[in-house]
Order: sequence, then C-alpha cells, then structure tokens
Amino acid sequence: MKEQDDLAYASLVEVAAMLRRRQTSPVEVTRALLARIERLDGHLHAYLAVLADSALEQARAAERELAAGVDRGPLHGVPLAVKDLCFTRGVRTTCASRVLRDFVPDHDATVVERLAAAGAVLLGKLNLTEFAMSGYVPGLPVPSNPWGAAFDTGGSSSGSGVATAAGLCFASLGTDTGGSIRFPSAFCGIVGLKPTFGRVSLQGVFPLGMTLDHIGPMTRRVADAAAVLDAIAGYDARDPMSLDAPPPRCSATIDDGVRGLRIGIDERYVRTDAHPDVLRALDVALDVWRAAGAETVAVSLPPLEALLEDWPVVCAAEAVVAHASTFPARAAEYGPTFRSFLEYGAGLRASDYAAAQVRRTAFVRRLQPLFEQVDVLACPGAFGPPPPADALDHYGLFSPLIAPFLRFTAPFDFSGNPTLSLPAGFATSGAPLGVQLVGPLLGEALLCRAGEAYERATEWHRRRPPLE
Repeated sequence: MKEQDDLAYASLVEVAAMLRRRQTSPVEVTRALLARIERLDGHLHAYLAVLADSALEQARAAERELAAGVDRGPLHGVPLAVKDLCFTRGVRTTCASRVLRDFVPDHDATVVERLAAAGAVLLGKLNLTEFAMSGYVPGLPVPSNPWGAAFDTGGSSSGSGVATAAGLCFASLGTDTGGSIRFPSAFCGIVGLKPTFGRVSLQGVFPLGMTLDHIGPMTRRVADAAAVLDAIAGYDARDPMSLDAPPPRCSATIDDGVRGLRIGIDERYVRTDAHPDVLRALDVALDVWRAAGAETVAVSLPPLEALLEDWPVVCAAEAVVAHASTFPARAAEYGPTFRSFLEYGAGLRASDYAAAQVRRTAFVRRLQPLFEQVDVLACPGAFGPPPPADALDHYGLFSPLIAPFLRFTAPFDFSGNPTLSLPAGFATSGAPLGVQLVGPLLGEALLCRAGEAYERATEWHRRRPPLE
C-alpha cells in the first residue's frame, strides 16, 4: 500500500521521468490511479464520471508511442482529470447540474484537445458547484476535503482540489471567475495557477462570467503546474477572448531563482478582513523569499471596496446571457443557489452593469502600473482557512453580500492578472492555508520561478492528507 501511495503522490514531472526510464508504464500508472479512485472516491466525491475504459486505451497508446521513441512532452502517458465544465466529445458534460444531465458534446474543449495532443491520459470529469457558482444541487454528491470532512473544500473547482490533494490524479484543470481555482487550492493544500485572462482558450468551457472566466492547472508541485500550462496555453481563433501572445515557457526558466525579485506588499490590503493564521503564513512566506534573495517593497493597491461589490453584478449579468436558452424556461431544474443567482442577474439594470464595468476599467488602469515598481505582488491565498463544512449552507439562496470573501481573489479576475496559489502550512484548526502571488500580464513564468524557489525552501507540498 505504501508503494502505491508513494506513486500516487509523486509529482507529474517525477512520473514523466519514471515513464521515460521505464521504471513504470502509462498503463501501470493509470491502473494504479483507477484503483485508488475506486477505493477512496466513494467518500471524497471528487469525480462525477470516471472514464476507465478510454483512459486505459489512451494509456496503451501512450505506452506504444513512448516505446517507439515518440515523446510528446512531460504530460505524455500521465493521468490527469478535468473539471466537468470542459466539453468532452461523446462524454456527458453536466456542470454538476440537472439542466445538463443529458448533454453530450459533439466536440472537445480546446484544453481537452491540447491535453490529448500532449499525450495525457484523461481519467475523468471532476465535481464542482453548480455551473461553477457557490452552491450544489440537492441530491448530488458534495466533495469532501481530504484533510478532514469537517473542513470546506472551497469552490467552485472543489472536485479538482480534492482529487489533486488526495492523489486521485497528477494534475487537474479548474476554472476561476472569482477565486474558484484559488479557494480550493488554498483549502486543500495544493498549487493553483490562474493564468492571464485569454492565455488559455475557453472554447468549449461552459461560461459563468464571460469577461471574468479563466482556466488553469491545479497540481501538487509548481513544476507540474508549469508543465500543464505550457501544454494548454496558446492562441485559439475559436475563442474571441483568446490572446495571440508568445507561449509562456514556464518550465524553461523555473530554476532561475528569485535573487533581485521585487515583491510588492500592501499592508493595509493584506491585513483587512484576513484571518490571523493566513497572515502568519504570509509573513513566513515573505521571509522565505527574502532569504532566497528577493526584496519586499511597500505598495498601495487601488481602492477595492466598491470593486468587490461589483463582482456579483458583472458575473450575474453575464451568467444570464450564458443561460438564455434554459433560464427562465427551465428555472425549476436549477438548484436553489444558482437559480437565485440568475434571478438576481435578471433583475439588474443595464446601468448597474455599465457602472460596474466603468469602475473595473479604472481599477485595472491603476493596478497595472504597479508592476513597474515591483515584479510580483504577495497576498493571502484566501480570506482565511477553510470554514467548517457543516456551517455552510450548500443549498442556500445566493446573497450579493460576499465582498469580504472575495477580497484576495476577485480583483485579479477583474484585472486578468495571473496568480499562483501555494500551500503555506496549516491553521490552528489543522486545516491547510495558502499564500498567493500576483504577476504582471503574461507573467506566469515569473510566478512559477518564485513559486519553485518557495517550494524548495519549504516542506508543505510534501504533506499528505490523512486518508487511511
């Protein structure tokens, strides 16, 4: 059992090296993870669909190619999983909703195509809050935090966070509209990389807020996130939001260190509405980076209070557009949280949306020049440690009064800046904590360098949840 656990918790990069040394094979690794999913996911509920037959078929194909000297890169033959917002040709994509319970796409999302082109093995489709908002549908399974069922998993990429933390895949894809990569990454003790807006195609990814949505990797190591992003990033003419930019090449510079790196810190920003345990973790992380040769620089972010109150306005208004074919016509099929979210959006005025976007534009124009003073910004990965799972109403009505919870996440969905969430120890409750770096537009490689330097000086990424 220990040998199997050691394999399951190896990094993606380590597994890729093992495959090339023929210490194991894609089929052996895939079988091991499928067996682990069968053993553990009955109570974790990370997966909505396990694609065992097609995964083994893909593993056999990867095995043949690697044996023949065909090497598609570090993902070749490695089992991954994707959030069930990503279209998969011939396989149901439900978005954890009864509204799409019978939806079978006739094409793959671009990210799924690119994972396949990189030779990855797709284990299955991962659980989430309904349509990537904040609530679940009554009667459908709710993911359980592998660090303890008493802790919330974070949303909306809850299944991605749980599966990655529990060793049920070597990497996963999550989406982030207001914090949905970073909350589960922080709450489940893993790495989450939200790329620059438009860096990764959203073609075939069911939208929540079209001008806010991002998709990116969730992993247990920074180098793994770098490898996945390198594989899925790039221009896509089928996505009108896609950026035509040079590839990130995160893996190529990940070992370059942080000597001379300027890390911006806004003390007022980070210490407002943040839990003491999170602040302690952030202070320790800053000490780690300083010891590695970085320096910290005091900065002042643009005012955030009105901006945070604008997030539900922008997101809900855009969600109503995305759901025009099913809402209100099939309103009764939605869960109570998402239905009330759409009702809130439908009640907004055009002037509400316009005013929010004007404030957003002003914030973005004031934020970006900060990256002339510093290379990255540091802040908490979330407002605090995961709250008690039994204190949350997973089926309650949506409330727009969520600004304090989005303080460290939503601003960078508004601005489109890339962010990296890193595991940063544990709260007094025993729950995981996360810290976050924010980079300049297209600055993912810089974030990965800083994250790798932090990881090399800490041990948090080596901790395993008490699953047995």
